[in-house]
Amino acid sequence: MSNGSREDMGLVTDFSANTGLGRNLERLAQIMVMLRGANGCPWDREQTHQSLKPYAIEETYEVLEAIDGGKPDKLKEELGDLLLQVIFHAQLAAEANQFTIDAVIDTICEKLIRRHPHVFSDTKVAGVAGVLENWEKIKKEEIPGERESALDGIPKDLPALQKAEKIQSKATKVGFDWGDLTGPLNKAKEEFQEFEEVLDLKALPEQGSPSWDRLEDEFGDILFSLVNVGRFLHINSEIALRRTIDKFNHRFRFMESEASKSGRNLKEMTLAEMDELWERAK
Repeated sequence: MSNGSREDMGLVTDFSANTGLGRNLERLAQIMVMLRGANGCPWDREQTHQSLKPYAIEETYEVLEAIDGGKPDKLKEELGDLLLQVIFHAQLAAEANQFTIDAVIDTICEKLIRRHPHVFSDTKVAGVAGVLENWEKIKKEEIPGERESALDGIPKDLPALQKAEKIQSKATKVGFDWGDLTGPLNKAKEEFQEFEEVLDLKALPEQGSPSWDRLEDEFGDILFSLVNVGRFLHINSEIALRRTIDKFNHRFRFMESEASKSGRNLKEMTLAEMDELWERAK
């Protein structure tokens, strides 16, 4: 790939002159400077990278919820909240003389250009598979010798289902995978069978005991194997489970509503009566 400047490649660098984007980013950055200033907001002034971690996660999930809701105005609002987290962390770093928001933006711009030589240079790739293969190759060149394992580079705080899928996908890249869907399906059945062999319904183990730990391990094996089945079918386990959770939430609330209409609540109903409402909710 050429090391030419963005101007050489015909990229627009003066965004503010065309869209106002530069002015708006500068305005947001200046607002954050004021909020963190001597006469700013007491809450904003006491925040740290560590204290802000939960908000970054929360705002990300609110963006996902807005996407699922299909409401552009809500998505616009939530994307703004997520952008605020980026600006906030960059301001904290600037105060510590580490980096600025300009450096953050410049870094991602250069990374995108570097990792898309098929767009910004004369590299040829064969479809999406070629793009992904070249992307991984470029990533390895960027950090030579830094990753000792094929499984390195996965954020440790990812949700468990998503992390499992990432690990399985990385293992696949070195050839450690089933030949077809039969393999992961049989493995899932095998793991469930092992779980049943450990489970004793007549004498459930005490939580924290060795027997409990083994039961928990076997249950984890079931989940991991099911994620592998989903991966083989191109089903995102995290999204699939969220969809099921939303479905359960909708049906359960319907049950509560129907019970209320009859002047009762679910605690006063038998399981058979609740099952009837559940079927109606479906």
